[in-house]
Amino acid sequence: VQLQASGGGVVQAGGSLRLSCAASGRPSSSFTMGWFRQAPGKEREFVAATRWSGGSAAYADSVKGRFSISRDNAKNTMYLQMNSLKPEDTAGYYCAAAPRGLILIMLSRSSEYDYWGQGTLVTVSS
Repeated sequence: VQLQASGGGVVQAGGSLRLSCAASGRPSSSFTMGWFRQAPGKEREFVAATRWSGGSAAYADSVKGRFSISRDNAKNTMYLQMNSLKPEDTAGYYCAAAPRGLILIMLSRSSEYDYWGQGTLVTVSS
């Protein structure tokens, strides 16, 4: 599976962006799909995750209620809708996939994901 993230850009605080992650090679229903981000000088952190087959999603506390993860199986694409953006959301955003279902405690661990996209930069100005 190869992943390609897109949709980043510059937006003012309070604005919205939708990131896309296109998968070449259809992920199986057992895959776990996730979004991570990394700000300059900081470690990569978990943002959100969901099963490729659907169902409930998990979010970092910092984005809960503002971000929403979804996927379109027909298009082999995962999305991250980001609303009410804040300057602290500024980071490179990376999509990732694990070829298995991850339990809740494992979702936020980047080491559990085998496939990564190249990242797309989001800049939120104040």
